[in-house]
Amino acid sequence: MPAVIILGVQWGDEGKGKATDQLGQRADYVVKFNGGNNAGHTVSVDGEKFALHLLPSGILAPNCVSIIGNGVVVDPQALFEEIDMLESRGVNVDNLRISANAHVITRYTKMFDAINEEALGEGHKIGTTGRGIGPTYADKASRIGIRIQDLCHPKRLRQRVEIALAQKNLLLEALGREIISVDCVVEELLAYGRRIAPMIIDASKVLNDALDAGKTVVFEGGQSTLLDIDHGNYPYVTSSNATAGGAITGSGVGPTRIDRVVGIVKAYATRVGEGPFPTELKGEEGDWLRNAGAEFGVTTGRPRRCGWYDAPVTRYASRVNGLTDLVLTKLDILTGLEQIPVCVAYEIDGERVDELPVDTWDFTNAKPIYEYHPGWTEDISGAKTFDELPENAQKYVRWLESMSGCRFSLVGVGPDRNQTIVLHDLLDAPTR
Repeated sequence: MPAVIILGVQWGDEGKGKATDQLGQRADYVVKFNGGNNAGHTVSVDGEKFALHLLPSGILAPNCVSIIGNGVVVDPQALFEEIDMLESRGVNVDNLRISANAHVITRYTKMFDAINEEALGEGHKIGTTGRGIGPTYADKASRIGIRIQDLCHPKRLRQRVEIALAQKNLLLEALGREIISVDCVVEELLAYGRRIAPMIIDASKVLNDALDAGKTVVFEGGQSTLLDIDHGNYPYVTSSNATAGGAITGSGVGPTRIDRVVGIVKAYATRVGEGPFPTELKGEEGDWLRNAGAEFGVTTGRPRRCGWYDAPVTRYASRVNGLTDLVLTKLDILTGLEQIPVCVAYEIDGERVDELPVDTWDFTNAKPIYEYHPGWTEDISGAKTFDELPENAQKYVRWLESMSGCRFSLVGVGPDRNQTIVLHDLLDAPTR
């Protein structure tokens, strides 16, 4: 049985949650490997919608063990709010586990998230959600972070908090702001630790033992390729590795154990926050696509920036992730369009560029070069097989596939779990 990485190809919100949920029904383990509660997945099950932010999408599969990996940063308050929400709706979360090495978002890292964004000033802001993600990863890199395992050791926790606040309170004083009490932070985190303690595991050992036993493991990425700290549109990126390499470092499973790397790509594109977006639509076209696709942030409620499919972006993601499969989502949203534009290349300084430029400045100034495909008017939301799609819809999918550097294995024709056309089974024994 395979180990499968699922990640986003564009700027996020491609439908990773639905894909992970579908595989989670057949997987033994689903592990989230990066990010925190700064992004969300909406999963629709039998018409009932669940908005997940921090928890792996496998949490909705009753026989699946869901693991928050060491690459994730955990806000304990957000964690328990999400757990309580699911339990109130009848979802059993007893199979949730958390890596002992995951880092903790604290009240002071959330405070510094707001301070840092404010200091950048208008015109230079990143568009952070303000949930403390970046400062927590910064503390991790500076070796002054708090880890999940620290919450179970009062003396050690106090030492770690004292070290972190020694420098942060100096800065707060210099800014004329109220300093943070060590006692308050320690007391709050110890209370969370008592509830988290039964969930803490050595995630690397658990996952490797599972693979040794022939279990199926799905690795779920937060955010997406073009938001990756190394391979995204820096500095308009998240603070972690959302690409396939992040699944390795964020879980403790070696690269030779991975069988498939699956990219989720939307039939158009969206982005939240600042940064380059060559195919972005303004005005009525953008409003139509946003409303048709219900493109509003799961976590923040912010309206998403919307644009047409960008083939160079998909090719880039295929390359840097080593994708074996693509999942195309929200094809149904394009129903009714007379023609569907697709960006096939860019014009930069008067020259045609066929691949995504490495220079963010060039990408910011790139103008999309479009080719057009005839649309369809038939309702495709009930299609169960590829042959049931209208001819133009079939040709559109194959056209995108030919430009994307990877085969399409699933095609989404609606939001629900069963509104997916299977071209290739992602949990089949992989071919090499």
